Amino acid sequence: MTKPLPAGSTIGIIGGGQLARMLALAAARLGFKTVVLEPQQDCPASQVTNTHIQAAYDDADGLARLAEMSDVVTYEFENIDVAAVEALAKNIAVYPAARALRISQDRLVEKEFLQQSGLKTAPYRDIENADALETALLEFGGRGILKTRRFGYDGKGQIRFSGEKNDLSAAQAIEDFKGAPAILEGFVDFTCEISVIASRGRDGSVMCFEPAENIHKNGILFSSTVPASVSQATKNEAIGEATRLINALDYVGTLGLEFFVMADGSLIANEFAPRVHNSGHWTEAACSVSQFEQHIRCCIGWPLTKQHRHSDCVMENLLGNDIEKLITLANESNVVLHNYGKVEAREGRKMGHFTRLLTHK
Repeated sequence: MTKPLPAGSTIGIIGGGQLARMLALAAARLGFKTVVLEPQQDCPASQVTNTHIQAAYDDADGLARLAEMSDVVTYEFENIDVAAVEALAKNIAVYPAARALRISQDRLVEKEFLQQSGLKTAPYRDIENADALETALLEFGGRGILKTRRFGYDGKGQIRFSGEKNDLSAAQAIEDFKGAPAILEGFVDFTCEISVIASRGRDGSVMCFEPAENIHKNGILFSSTVPASVSQATKNEAIGEATRLINALDYVGTLGLEFFVMADGSLIANEFAPRVHNSGHWTEAACSVSQFEQHIRCCIGWPLTKQHRHSDCVMENLLGNDIEKLITLANESNVVLHNYGKVEAREGRKMGHFTRLLTHK
């Protein structure tokens, strides 16, 4: 294991969105510089980073400059070219490694890996054509969610089948996907959704935040509440499953793992993201160490610390024109705000979030 990086070193970040913004802020608090690679000129991270390389995520010259300016590199989202990350890793340490990125980018590969790692998942089938979809729907009682295997997020690239007459035909659904590889996931009768944010250092040490209870609307995270309204046994199981996954990946960095909670308290793993996660934004306001700082600590080889949660809380996303609520929310003494600095408010676009602190511990 290489020596920890000293303060004053530079962390490269592929991507310049809100997650990169919060990573850059966490790095600055520890005395580290950041440089982001992002094609958008006025991206959220550009407002708080030391250097912004305006180039595509797979641009060879941009990546070479990023490596030259950085002491270590990470990334803020999973839909980037694996080959570019692998090429970059030949010249500089990149965390998390490309393996986790490759697994997470394909829902079929991800489901198979989760099961191989000992985690339970919803039933699923690989869908190559309309005949395969019809067969799988019959097997699942006509109900399920057809998803693109790659590049879907926040409810995009999905078609729901409820078993009703107004469902799309299998042929129409396949046509709508325009030949994109797909997977059908069967419905599970869950009582709520939770997620665990887990971090693993270069030395293999693992630290997990307690599970948050999540509510989604239209496929987009609406709120995360801590503590979650599940039993301590379920919380412990979720943390154990996240630890099992992060070790199986031989991961360095922070990831988010989402679960469905069944009526008996057992867990069904939904998906993981190889990066800091929206459902962990509450840690920025309610904990001594945030998910962003833990990720930075992983990348620079610093020790992870067991975080102290000082407040119960509810984090809510501000989507589109909801960002206009900021001034009203600013009147509340127990609210911590974060505006991402995005220029254009579009429907469904994450413009910021706020965390309402409840009882103090």
